[in-house]
Amino acid sequence: MDLALAPETLARWQFGITTVYHYLFVPLTISLAATVAGLETAWVRTGRAKYLGATKFWGKLFLINIAMGVVTGIVQEFQFGMNWSAYSRFVGDVFGAPLAFEALIAFFFESTFIGLWIFGWDKLPKGLHCACMWMVSLGTTLSAYFILAANSWMQHPVGYRIDPTSGRAELTDFLAVLTQETTLVVVFHTLAAAFLTGGAFVVGISAYHLLRNRHIPVMRASLRVGLVICVVGGLLTAVSGDQLGKVMFRQQPMKMAAAEALWDSEAPAPFSVFAYGDVDKGHNKVAVEIPGLLSFLAHSDLSSEVPGINDINRAEQREHGPGDYRPNIPTAYWGFRWMIGFGMASFTIGLALLWLTRRKFLLAPHLRTGEDERPHLALTRSRALGTRASRRLWQSAVLTLGFPLVANSWGWIFTETGRQPWAVYGVLRTSDAVSPGTSQAEVVTSMAVFTLLYAILAVIEVRLLVTYAKAGPPELTDADLDPPAGVGGHDDADRPMAFSY
Repeated sequence: MDLALAPETLARWQFGITTVYHYLFVPLTISLAATVAGLETAWVRTGRAKYLGATKFWGKLFLINIAMGVVTGIVQEFQFGMNWSAYSRFVGDVFGAPLAFEALIAFFFESTFIGLWIFGWDKLPKGLHCACMWMVSLGTTLSAYFILAANSWMQHPVGYRIDPTSGRAELTDFLAVLTQETTLVVVFHTLAAAFLTGGAFVVGISAYHLLRNRHIPVMRASLRVGLVICVVGGLLTAVSGDQLGKVMFRQQPMKMAAAEALWDSEAPAPFSVFAYGDVDKGHNKVAVEIPGLLSFLAHSDLSSEVPGINDINRAEQREHGPGDYRPNIPTAYWGFRWMIGFGMASFTIGLALLWLTRRKFLLAPHLRTGEDERPHLALTRSRALGTRASRRLWQSAVLTLGFPLVANSWGWIFTETGRQPWAVYGVLRTSDAVSPGTSQAEVVTSMAVFTLLYAILAVIEVRLLVTYAKAGPPELTDADLDPPAGVGGHDDADRPMAFSY
């Protein structure tokens, strides 16, 4: 059978499509939950209406996003039984433990407290209501932690043994799975990237309204919060990415060699800026490189040796038997670069805007603006950007909201395809993980159905987000600004929710 139409290849395509689509919602859910909680905390502490307006506005977008994330996430569970039953039987004892904790603990936090938050605007004191969103944020973070622990075990299996009778992996040390170095650094990197994503999302939509001089007080406050989150998230993403790269160089040297198209071991090893090569012959035809930088990224010095693809492939063959242990080199190489490029583009724009919209005391009096005015983009203390340059930068800020989503998608593509041909690195090959009884027609049918369903959901999601993002924050009523002092609400507690759509 043609490898391109083999059930294994089709199953991988289906899992890749559904996973990347689902992961578009995950970082926004994580970051928006914390952002909304922070904005509501600012309202509780200051009583200022702009923070309440921002809380309700971003909270509405958060709810749309998390609803779609839950729907698309359910499909992930079905695929293990449909297309990856051999994988499920082999790793179920190990993989099931963190996923069970995710459902029993993290999802419980999310579902319970998000309900209290939605329906509690007129029923709960504002401090208690705010605490509900912080619990939702805690739930989303815990959910990410347990899922990433399961995925990290696939990248670097620990705390298990192979049962000699059944041939299945059995969990022996759950704490090792949760606390291994791979898990900790992946969680750090993923959460940092999530906040970069959420910060860029807030910046982009805030810039859209500021460019049109709409909802200025709420959007000025939101812009500042988004810029700080974007810049801090970008810095932490870079720091955690460096740590993750060093871990991968030790644990999955083939993945990192593929990410750099480093065919042969070199000391010192250069960092590839651009490369074009012949995969079959195992060498680059064109290479633009920075000498010694890859050695520094791998081992924090400029002269150490970094193993190349050809040498690692031969070592894998000696350890695991005949075969080709190289991933798809172009996908790994360019995926790595798209991940970094799009992520850092948002960070750079965020850093520029954070400086250009800095606090009033750093500006000359004629450049200072009130809370109901769009801020000037001040290049120096007394000089602002021209009208055309300012407009272009605001437009760039609007566009940047999508950049981290692209970076996240390519990051996961690189992470998962760079591990191939392993489903569980060094233990279970992907070819052995697919369901043995699944036919080509069955996978094609299910992939077509899910892809069509996700396309429909994408249209719904985008239309909802665009509609409510363009509408801006709601008009606040006296009841909104004067929440109940105790549990139970106002005397008119039966009135429709102030937060309802």
